[in-house]
Formats: sequence, structure tokens, C-alpha cells
Amino acid sequence: MTNVQFNNRSIRPPKIICVGKNYSDHIAEMGSLPSAEMTVFMKPSASIGDSLIAERGESIHYEGEICLLIEQRRFTGVGFGLDLTKRETQSQLKKAGLPWARAKAFAGSALFSDFVSAPSELDELMLELRIDGDVRQQGGVKNMLYKPATILDELNQFLTLEDGDIVMTGTPAGVGPVLKGQQFDGPSSWRGGHVRHHPRVGQPRFLASDLA
Repeated sequence: MTNVQFNNRSIRPPKIICVGKNYSDHIAEMGSLPSAEMTVFMKPSASIGDSLIAERGESIHYEGEICLLIEQRRFTGVGFGLDLTKRETQSQLKKAGLPWARAKAFAGSALFSDFVSAPSELDELMLELRIDGDVRQQGGVKNMLYKPATILDELNQFLTLEDGDIVMTGTPAGVGPVLKGQQFDGPSSWRGGHVRHHPRVGQPRFLASDLA
């Protein structure tokens, strides 16, 4: 599945644009430093999956994110997303000064809720990721180093933005490994609305060794 649902329409995003290092608390937990410029990396639409798989040759780490969908050069949709990461591979690539594609752009590395119409005030957007009922991640636009308007301005400087593009706006602190049997509940919310997604991990068919 490489499509997402937006207000009951099926859309195949031309690309997925990811903003890194957008929350100070996540930068700190990773032992990193803020970037001089907004960190951007990409995932292909083929990276969209519908199953949360705990291991793909190595442990998979979750990152919950507020996701914004673009139409007519503006953010019109909002959803919740999981940016799934091969953290060990990413660490090796960082040390070597190499791109992150092998760690971030593999098939099934992007999971999304349905998208709904974005509120007029994006600054009210919040996310909360619960795993087995326990809150693991919390954050929102008010905590971002680069707010949605700034993200859009920055992207327009060097990318051609197309209808259906998705922007994953970064993750707050609390990232960690996906463990077999866990249930993820990650709503994005704002005053007067919310979206929800309940991917479940741990069934035998979700194991990478069974999918090879």
C-alpha cells in the first residue's frame, strides 16, 4: 500500500519530505546538536507501509510525528505518522558522513493515519504517542524549532512541491525500539478535532524473516 486517505480520497504522495532535528528535547536525547539550517531528508512514496514490523535485519525504532499534506502549495491536511528507522545503520552512516537512505527510506518505513482537513491555526497541533497505553512521546507545533510556515518557506526555496506531498515535521523526545506485541496509539489533535491510528506489531506475519 503506497496510498494515503485524505477526507475519503485515496492519494499517492509524489514524495515524503522529512524534517529532522525539529525538537530540542529529541536533539538532546540523541546526544546531537541543532543544525545551522533546517535538516531535510526524503522518503519515496514506495516507503509507505501498513504493517508495523519489529525487526528488519536489526531493531526498528519508532518516531511519532505530526504530518502535513500539501495541496495547492499549502498545508491542507493533517495526520499522524511513524518515521521508522534502522537506528544502528543510521549511526554507522552518520559516522561515515553518508546519506541516511538505507536507514530511513526502506519499504515500510513510513506509516500514516488517515488525513483530515487541517485546522486554520496550525500552531494548535499536538501529538501524543502511547504504546500499550503508556505515553511515550508528547509534543506539538509550539515545541518545534521550525514551525509549519517556516518549513513551507524553507522547502519552497529548493524543492518543487506537488499536490499530495507529505511533510513529516519531526519527532519529540521519547523515541525507542519497536518490540514484538506492542500496540501503538498515536493521535494528532487540536482544539475541536483529532485523528487516530492503531498499527499493531507482533503477529508472526509482521516479522522481517517471514517477509524475506
